[in-house]
Amino acid sequence: MALHYEHSIDVARPPGDAFALLDDVSKTPTWLTRCVKLEKLDGGPINVGTKLRYSYKEGRRVKEMDGLVTARVPNERLTYRYADKMANVTVDFRMVSGANGTRLTHAISIEPKHFMMKLFSPLIRRALPKQTLDAMEKVRALLESKPAA
Repeated sequence: MALHYEHSIDVARPPGDAFALLDDVSKTPTWLTRCVKLEKLDGGPINVGTKLRYSYKEGRRVKEMDGLVTARVPNERLTYRYADKMANVTVDFRMVSGANGTRLTHAISIEPKHFMMKLFSPLIRRALPKQTLDAMEKVRALLESKPAA
């Protein structure tokens, strides 16, 4: 059974600014605390099908997951799918223009594959909201501290 959490915030910036920040994988460690590095493995611009490698902190160790861009609609949506032997993870961002900027929604789904991940699912389920909220507040801070174009 997949673990799922979704959170929306309003950002006083246009959807293009939010998309640009989230689409720049080199900036992911600035707003995602556990992320050590997110790198694009293919040449050229990011598109659906672009391969990624996500390096993240797990306690004192750094682990990796292989990833793939599964949806990319400029200024509207970004979806990534990551996998390793422990879990499949889907990360989705949706941006909708509003009167005062952008409604940004971040959804994450984790599908445990390994017995240990299934065992720790209750702990992961409890940690997911805090991690997601922290990431979104960092995204908001980065976007709203940026001078208007």
